[in-house]
Amino acid sequence: MRKVTYSMGVSLDGYVVGPDGSFDWTEPDEELFRFSIEEIQQIGVHLMGRRLYETMLYWETADQDPALDDAMRVWAALWNPLPKVVFSTSLSTVRGSARLANGGLAEEIERLRAEPGEGDIAIGGATLAAQAADADLIDEYWIRVFPVLVGGGLPFFSRNERRVDLELMETRTFPSGVVHLRHRVVRPTPRG
Repeated sequence: MRKVTYSMGVSLDGYVVGPDGSFDWTEPDEELFRFSIEEIQQIGVHLMGRRLYETMLYWETADQDPALDDAMRVWAALWNPLPKVVFSTSLSTVRGSARLANGGLAEEIERLRAEPGEGDIAIGGATLAAQAADADLIDEYWIRVFPVLVGGGLPFFSRNERRVDLELMETRTFPSGVVHLRHRVVRPTPRG
């Protein structure tokens, strides 16, 4: 069964977006960007909310930018054909390989898990990921912790006051001070 992953950059104090709405502190260096290329190669479909979708629209035409370096071209070549499902109540159309969600988040994930296909089901965007976390739909957290304190904003983790046990699967420290952490959600074994 395809697993659901949540991957985003986060400040050391736990926010994906600062109090002013910016996330300019998540700009990846060359090595971190190459790691992002490795990460996206594991994804079969990407679920996102409107804000992340609109932010990522840049990549739809990025390959036409003569200033784009080779790594960015590789990333764009992987990102553009990747199927995307956008959850939005305000958009009526989306572009490229994206489609608007047909139902709720849990139904969409259930449908995607049942479909044949390779690669993980990635969730991007803290608001959508919080909904998935509240419904216990996330299987792994892929966190890039940036060495910055932003003092508030949009939190990475859902604030649902529910305990979730995690198992550390991987760590990696980058020269920039960013630390990648991959944790698997530990679910109780059914008795019977």
